[in-house]
Amino acid sequence: MAKALVIGESLIDVVNDGSGVSEHPGGSPMNVAVGLARLGRDVELATWIGDDTRGHTITDYIGADKVNLAPASRGASHTSTATATLANGQASYHFNLEWALPAIQIPQHCLAVHTGSLACVIDPGCRVVAQAMATARETSTITFDPNVRPSLLGDPRAVREDLEHFVQLADVVKASDEDLTWLGQGADPIEVLAGWMAMGPRLGIVTMGERGVVAMTAHGLEVRVPAEQVNVVDTVGAGDSFMSATIDGLWTAGLLGVDHRADLGRIEPGVLRHIVQRAAHIAAITVSRAGANPPRTAELG
Repeated sequence: MAKALVIGESLIDVVNDGSGVSEHPGGSPMNVAVGLARLGRDVELATWIGDDTRGHTITDYIGADKVNLAPASRGASHTSTATATLANGQASYHFNLEWALPAIQIPQHCLAVHTGSLACVIDPGCRVVAQAMATARETSTITFDPNVRPSLLGDPRAVREDLEHFVQLADVVKASDEDLTWLGQGADPIEVLAGWMAMGPRLGIVTMGERGVVAMTAHGLEVRVPAEQVNVVDTVGAGDSFMSATIDGLWTAGLLGVDHRADLGRIEPGVLRHIVQRAAHIAAITVSRAGANPPRTAELG
């Protein structure tokens, strides 16, 4: 059976919303894996968690949506945390991270391999991720979302150099305008993404909140989709929901897998517009409720 592999951090979000503190499973790659599973896809998650209470919370959480945990994922000395402080629906983060995944096995019949966020910049695990993505290119579509955390990363120029190695490996790159503006040190985010497209991706997408979404292909197609109007509860997990929905849409369109790499760059305008609109709708559902809680297929109508 065809499946997807997601590689990256799982952690516990310790959320302070001003009225109290609560704990929830989180981490951008984990959210993408759960989002795909809720859309009916067979997903494996390669991550790095401890044999502790918080680690068990994560395994229970992803297990409820039938996300398979890669065998090498349980060796951390402790499960990582991200303390999120919410203000006006926006989240800022402080991290306590361990990322040292020792090995990643690409499953059989794997159509897509996704990574992003801290997994691509935190030593020593980031080097293992890069090697896995290079290996996976032989069989799978590679998708990448930088999902940067400036409070943790330091100099954006150095971070951009590290992330552009993953851009060169990727077939699909999705990023927020905030990510690209930070990495480009104030540059126009669409111009930053266009520069990345010259490095090899077949499809690039920038999400811009209330300003909508811009998607572009290696063959010069550009599609713009307006934002869906919704009452925002918070933005936690919105980009991850968009990413999982994009992978799911490309899957339905028959554009995943190494045999369709060239087809991906020549995607038809109507197909691309439909995929992006649906992904924006799924992200809008996520922001309309608290936390990273992506919808299931039955909720889409």
